[in-house]
Amino acid sequence: MSVNVTINGILVVAAQALRESLRRRVFVVVVVLTLGFGGLYAWGASALFDDVSGFGGNQFGLDARTLAGATLLGLAMFGTLFLGAVLAVFLTLSAVRGDAETGLLQPLIVRPLGRNQYLAGRFLAAAAVAFTYVGVVYAGAVVVTGITGDWWPDRPVTAGLRLALAMVVVAGISLLGSIFLTSTANGIGVLMVFGAGLLAGLLGSIGDALSSNTLQTIADTASWVLPFEALYRDALRLLVQDIPGVTGEIVQLGPLGGSHDAGPFLLPWIAIYLGLLALVGAFFFGRRDL
Repeated sequence: MSVNVTINGILVVAAQALRESLRRRVFVVVVVLTLGFGGLYAWGASALFDDVSGFGGNQFGLDARTLAGATLLGLAMFGTLFLGAVLAVFLTLSAVRGDAETGLLQPLIVRPLGRNQYLAGRFLAAAAVAFTYVGVVYAGAVVVTGITGDWWPDRPVTAGLRLALAMVVVAGISLLGSIFLTSTANGIGVLMVFGAGLLAGLLGSIGDALSSNTLQTIADTASWVLPFEALYRDALRLLVQDIPGVTGEIVQLGPLGGSHDAGPFLLPWIAIYLGLLALVGAFFFGRRDL
């Protein structure tokens, strides 16, 4: 099979998946919820920066505006991560077993379109949409924070790329789960795995504060097994790592899980991890009786 035929097949599946999402009005719901989230965030940011505008210097050297901006944007990143995860899951939860049960899959798995092309196309559609969505929402939060409070984070682009890449990982995990589980079970399972990963990161922050080797080991293990968590905490780190003094120490703790340096091997591991998901998915899907 030629490379052009393979690529064309992948693009056909990706386009079909997007059309199906449009037909089911998935994107309409996403846009409405996102606008609501954005409006609430802008309102909250405006109110908070108005409240801290009267704070001047203090004996602890705490920069109230920086603390407010970093905390707000950290919360926005968590909210964006959650919304992006829900989107990635709903784009993939019925990709294999769900479509097979409804009769949508079998007509697509014909020559020259094979099973691997189908998986690649579904992954491409979900990953591209989730990556773009998270990048746009995150960028909007950065701009709102900057305009409203005159506070701009350090390294916003590299932090945003890590946050968006985390959604690619979630999409890959959800697509793999769709080979084995029904749509409902897969959706619930992936969202629970997502929550468990973030909880492990929070435990790691507590472990760092208490010097608990057990909690740190749990968090480190989760970061490798579920690397979307490591990408999220590394994104938080990039936003605030250059803030000096007491303010920097506080904001590095982060909301809902502190910042953490994942090290130089994180991005190479993400590539390997996605490759492993693809290999495992192709192996089991190729042996599944449709």
